Amino acid sequence: MSAVQAVLELHDLDLLLALGSDPAHRRRLERMGYVLDGAVALERERGRLGAHIDRRWLALYERSLGRYGRGLTGVRERVCQGCFVTLPTSAAPVSGEVLLHVCENCGRLLLWR
Repeated sequence: MSAVQAVLELHDLDLLLALGSDPAHRRRLERMGYVLDGAVALERERGRLGAHIDRRWLALYERSLGRYGRGLTGVRERVCQGCFVTLPTSAAPVSGEVLLHVCENCGRLLLWR
């Protein structure tokens, strides 16, 4: 599993855990018919994914998650979708590859596509 894929899955799990821990969201999801009993399994999976991510990326992700509530944000046309600052062209990936980067302005982990 690549580091990018592991961070994406970790981000998805964190969003699910956040939704499940918020009482208002939890009630709304239960009214829609969703059963939210798997928090322990999600935490276990989160730990497993964390072991596949380089410590540097995991530390940056955790810091962004704590500071902004989301550990990862996208880049659209060289603009960070977290703080809306235009990133330098030297930071852009070569030939369409998907990679992680850190925003020079806000410190969020960026996903280039």
